[in-house]
Amino acid sequence: MSGPHKQDDSDLQRTLSLEAPRKRSRYLMHLLIWPPVLLAVIFLLFQWQEGRKGSAIEYRTVKAQRGDLTVTVTATGNLKATNQVDVGTEVSGTIESVAVDYNDVVKAGQVLARLDTTILEAQVSQSQAALESARASLGQAKANVMDARFELIRFTQARELSGGKIPSRQDFDQAETALKRALANEAMAEANIAQAEAKLRLDRTNLEKAIILSPIDGVVLARSVEPGQTVAASLQAPVLFTLAEDLTKMELHVDVDEADVGQVREGQQATFTVDAYPNRTYPAHIIQVRYGSQTTEGVVTYPTVLNVDNSDLSLRPGMTATADIVVSQINDALLVPNAALRYVPPAPEEESTVSASGGSLLSRLFPRPSRPRQQQRITGIRAGQAQQVWTLRNNEPVAVPVTIGATSGIMTEIVEGEVAPGMELIIESISRKK
Repeated sequence: MSGPHKQDDSDLQRTLSLEAPRKRSRYLMHLLIWPPVLLAVIFLLFQWQEGRKGSAIEYRTVKAQRGDLTVTVTATGNLKATNQVDVGTEVSGTIESVAVDYNDVVKAGQVLARLDTTILEAQVSQSQAALESARASLGQAKANVMDARFELIRFTQARELSGGKIPSRQDFDQAETALKRALANEAMAEANIAQAEAKLRLDRTNLEKAIILSPIDGVVLARSVEPGQTVAASLQAPVLFTLAEDLTKMELHVDVDEADVGQVREGQQATFTVDAYPNRTYPAHIIQVRYGSQTTEGVVTYPTVLNVDNSDLSLRPGMTATADIVVSQINDALLVPNAALRYVPPAPEEESTVSASGGSLLSRLFPRPSRPRQQQRITGIRAGQAQQVWTLRNNEPVAVPVTIGATSGIMTEIVEGEVAPGMELIIESISRKK
C-alpha cells in the first residue's frame, strides 16, 4: 500500500513545480503589455480633449496706400556689338601666317593673315605674258592692215590709169576683201589686249587679297584659322576672323512677348542685369522695335533692340541679360497689393473642418478621408477689369467692388471703388486653435 501512495505524492510535486514557472511568465507578460496600452489610451484621450477645444480663423491684412507705380515689361536676350564684322577670304590657298590673336586691338588696314602667294604670283606672270603676246599680235595686225591698204591703193591707181582694164574686177575685189579682213584682225587683236589686261588686273587683285586686312578699327572676337591651314573659297568665303568695331557701345537684343509688345515703344528707358554682375544694374533705352516676329515652340515674340553704354568694358558680346522696360509710370496712385485682389475667403465647410474633426474619440481613431479643399480662384489682373477686395467689418470679411488700373505685378492701381488709403485689406486667412 505504501508504494502507490509514494508514487502519487511524487507526481503531485512534479506538477506543482511545473505550474509555478507558468504563473510567473503570465505575470511578466501582463506587466509588459498593459502599461503601453494604458499610455496609448491616455494619449488618445488627451488628443480628443484638445480637438474638442475647436479652432478660430485669423486674417492677415495690409493697408491700401498712395504711392508711385512703375509698370515694366520683362524680356531676356543677348548683348551684341554695335558693328560686328566677319572677315573672310575671296581666294583659295594655304595660310602662310596669322598676325593677330583673340582680344587683339586692330586698326583698319592692318594685316590679319597672309596666304601663300606662289600660285597667285605665277598666275600674274602668266597674265603679263599673255598681255605682251596680245600686244604683239596687235602690231602684226596693224602691219597687215597697212599692207592691204597699200595694195588696194595700188590697184585703184592702176585701174584709173588703164581705164578699168587692169587689174581685173576679181583681183580688185580680193584686194578690198583683204583690207577688210586685216581691219577685223586688228580689232580682234585690240579686244585680246583688253581681255589680257582684265585678266592681269584680276590676278593682281587676287594676289593683293592674299593679304587679309582688317576692314575696321576694332577688337578680334574670334579667330578660326591657323598657319598651314588650307582655305577654299569656291562657293562661299570662309570666315577667318570676327571683329567688333567698338565695344564701348553695344546693343541688347531681347524678345518681347506678343502680349506686351503693344506697350513697348522706341525711346523708352530700361534697366537690365547680367549673370556676371548680379548686383549691378545697367541703364539702356529702346532704339528699335521690329515688326517681324519670331516663333519658338509656339511662343510668338518680337525682336527689340536697346542701346547700351559700355564705357568700362564690363559687358561682353553674347552675355545673357534680363531687361525691365519701363512702359508706364503713375504718380500718387491708390495702390493695393495683388495678393489682396487674389484673396477669396474660405468656404464655411472649410472653416469648421478642424472643430468638426474633434467630435468623438472614434472619429479621432478612425478619421474619414479628407475632402479636397476648394481651389482658390485666381484671375488675371488687367487694367479696367472689375475686381473685388475684402476688408474686415466686425471681424467678418466683407467684399468691396473695385475697378483696377495699371499693375506692376506686385501692386495694382485702384481707379474706382470704396477703398481709401489706410484701409485694411485681407491677403490671407489662417486657421489657429483657440
